[in-house]
Amino acid sequence: MADSAAAAAAAAAQPSTVGQAVIPLVNRLQDIMARLDGDAAAGVELPQVAAIGGQSSGKSSVLEALVGRDFLPRGPEICTRRPLVLQLVRHSAPEEWGEFLHAPGRRFDDFEHIKREIQSETDKEAGGNKGVSDKQIRLKIFSPNVIDITLVDLPGITRVPVGDQPSDIESRIRTMIMQYIKHPSCIILAVSPANADLANSDALQLARLGDPDGSRTIGVITKLDIMDRGTDARNFLLGNVIPLKLGYVGIVNRSQEDINFNRSIKDALAFEEKFFSTLPAYHGLSQCCGVPQLAKKLNMILLKHITDMLPGLKSRINAQLVAVAKEHAAYGDTAESTAGQGVKLLNILGKYCEAFSSMVEGKNKVSTDQLSGGARIHYIFQSIFVKSLEEIDPCKNISDEDIRTSIQNSDGPKGAMFLPEVPFEILVRKQIDRLLDPSLQCAKFIYDELVKISHGCLTSELQKYPILKRRMGESVSNFLRDGLRPAETMITHIIEMEMDYINTSHSSFVGGSKVVELAKHEGLSSRGPTSLSVHKDGVGISSEAQLKSSTENNVQLKSERGQKSRAVFARDTSRGATAEKGFQPDTDAGTSVAGGGQNGHSLVSGSLSSMSDPRGYSLNSLYSMIRLREPPSTLKPSENKTDRDRTEIAIVKLLVKSYYDIVRKSIEDAVPKAIMHFLVNHTKRELHNVLIRKLYRESLLDDMLRETDEVLIRRQRIQETLQVLEQAHRTLEEFPLEAEKLERGYSLSEYGTGLPNIPGLSNRNPRGILP
Repeated sequence: MADSAAAAAAAAAQPSTVGQAVIPLVNRLQDIMARLDGDAAAGVELPQVAAIGGQSSGKSSVLEALVGRDFLPRGPEICTRRPLVLQLVRHSAPEEWGEFLHAPGRRFDDFEHIKREIQSETDKEAGGNKGVSDKQIRLKIFSPNVIDITLVDLPGITRVPVGDQPSDIESRIRTMIMQYIKHPSCIILAVSPANADLANSDALQLARLGDPDGSRTIGVITKLDIMDRGTDARNFLLGNVIPLKLGYVGIVNRSQEDINFNRSIKDALAFEEKFFSTLPAYHGLSQCCGVPQLAKKLNMILLKHITDMLPGLKSRINAQLVAVAKEHAAYGDTAESTAGQGVKLLNILGKYCEAFSSMVEGKNKVSTDQLSGGARIHYIFQSIFVKSLEEIDPCKNISDEDIRTSIQNSDGPKGAMFLPEVPFEILVRKQIDRLLDPSLQCAKFIYDELVKISHGCLTSELQKYPILKRRMGESVSNFLRDGLRPAETMITHIIEMEMDYINTSHSSFVGGSKVVELAKHEGLSSRGPTSLSVHKDGVGISSEAQLKSSTENNVQLKSERGQKSRAVFARDTSRGATAEKGFQPDTDAGTSVAGGGQNGHSLVSGSLSSMSDPRGYSLNSLYSMIRLREPPSTLKPSENKTDRDRTEIAIVKLLVKSYYDIVRKSIEDAVPKAIMHFLVNHTKRELHNVLIRKLYRESLLDDMLRETDEVLIRRQRIQETLQVLEQAHRTLEEFPLEAEKLERGYSLSEYGTGLPNIPGLSNRNPRGILP
């Protein structure tokens, strides 16, 4: 017997139906989510009922009828100036009271005090002269005579601004209403007065905007008792005028006279029942007439709506919980002790260096938008540095005159029989030296990329610690700058090594007979192919020139003394030189004797006739009297190029190009290796040690790990949001899963509407309104 009694008591303590359990749980969720600010709660729309309508349409009367108490501010002008979120909580105790969210722990047993508190809070936020605010007032009413439901009483639509209302008051109120009814989780209670044209109802117009298919809109027609005599609302209630899927409910409101004379809600409900039972137009419409039927309809619709919304609601809360938990983990907890701060700093430095290495190696998040990290380094090496060197023409800034000048300068005081190596080495060193600047620029580009990579590591983590972020940035920049110096030094040494030793024995170097053949095939000689004699060092001269030189020597040996004297002044025009503006003989001095013939004799006889004793001068003393013109300060090779000159120029160019390509390929390989070794890889290896050595000091921990005020506030908010979402998640786990019972909703065996048992009011059987 004892066990049976305990079981019966436990059963009595549990809700008799699933509906009695589901709606209170939603109310609990409402309380939980109300602690969140607007941004955090924006993604979680809980099922609720929003009452909308024009000014003085009877919304407040409907809500008071559902509660059974007079507790809302009333009057001929706008009264609801802030959204009122009203939670009705049914309990078994006989007491009735109210609680406001803004006054936790305070209990309002007198409903007149509740009315004054609503008015006071409204004036506090919206002002005392008809102003409107979108900030909610949350009120919870506990009573044995209510149904478990959450209602939102929104300001009535007004068109003409009064008092402190702005000129666009109608637009603002409409926007405020749409913020509630646009969500699929909201049941719309569209309240329209019966003494106005339903086709022009503000409530139905807004409901159609928020609920185009009318699947979650309940029409409420108020003030049926004051319609014009001879008219009724039967066609409206049947949905023949403006159909709604959830139908209509007609009610009779308390008049302003009833309010002035303090007519109770119970008396008003009794009058309403009598009105519908005595008026023939509403016979057969008991299911859509009266406040009890409205309470029942709201309960059943809301219950079904909750069950339909429950899976999506769980998903949204879970997704938001995961996102907030992830953000909370990113902010972490504050470390108070020195040891804790040291561990946190070491973790940050370790993560930073890992992120740096991962970005360089391409192991971090792979971006699909653009190249980043190590991919940019590779692009600089191959697409910028290598291609730039390949586009350089080593002979572009070397003229033929430069080559001829260098060749003749290397001959010295006597003409060389073969093409010397000195001009080639001078010119090729000049081209190798040009590779230094682009190589150093490449190192600077890689340095800049490493700086960018360092700035992109742990940006969200370091955002909390601005001092640590600044110190780490300085340390990393200094370390990278220190690594750039040895890389630049190594690059300079590589270029200098190439310049110091010209290796003409390289297997890829084109020299000897090869270069001569290339020169012949290029057709650089203006007189066609010429037979060349190649010296062992790879430089050839024409056999024709050799033959010409030999013949001239033989002629000179066989000539007479006067002709031999002429050969002394003669000069090979192919190896001659000219002044800067051309060299011409001085006719006044008579220096040309090599012309011979009559001109020469006349020059000598003219000299003899001017002397007092012509017999005292010999021919040799005559020549000794000839004065030469001083050589100009600047000399250049003669403008006339011989075949030998053209061949030598072509050979030098081919030799320079061949050796430059060898050096270029070596530089293209060696410079990136030097940069990677001295700068990139050195940074990856030593960055962690450098940061620890520079930053891990006990005297700096408090300063570096000091968070900004914004971070502290944000962490506190995230922590509160996480707690709210965790509590909401636990509450959702309590929802019953018996789907077959959800269709039943409340048990209507006793006080099915949740309204008080009023003598003469058929609460027990709502269908018994009519005989």
